Amino acid sequence: MDKVVVTVLLLIAGVVCSLVVFNSVYPAINHGASAITNMSANLDERIQSQIEVIETGTSGSEVYVWVKNVGAAKIGAIDKSDVFFGLTGAAERIPYGSGTPRWEYTIENDTDWLPTATVKITLTLTSSPSSGSYYIKVVLPNGVMDQYQFSI
Repeated sequence: MDKVVVTVLLLIAGVVCSLVVFNSVYPAINHGASAITNMSANLDERIQSQIEVIETGTSGSEVYVWVKNVGAAKIGAIDKSDVFFGLTGAAERIPYGSGTPRWEYTIENDTDWLPTATVKITLTLTSSPSSGSYYIKVVLPNGVMDQYQFSI
């Protein structure tokens, strides 16, 4: 009878230990799997996103920059992008929206920034840029970027 009681107690202890281990390991495995899935989706979006600065121009205190979507994915949240502009070696981030300096955008040949569509970025500066070598860098919210140097 003693052997039966000891065997039952050991069996119960083994089941309890297995449940404790399972309940502590399973959430970590599940969390890791969802993190890998999310990272894979973000990486896929980033691989399919690609932009290219194709032209620049100026008019008074405004600088125009045309950026083409040369990737395979639609680019959203354009206003969340970062735009850096200035003399080479002295560029600074230009905020989107109101105030001066600022940048705004219009989609030139589509309603969304789909592949092959071009966005015209208008930088409104505090004064007309002087002659020199300028630098523009556009960084999308997902980290994809392009930069361009030009002279005025």
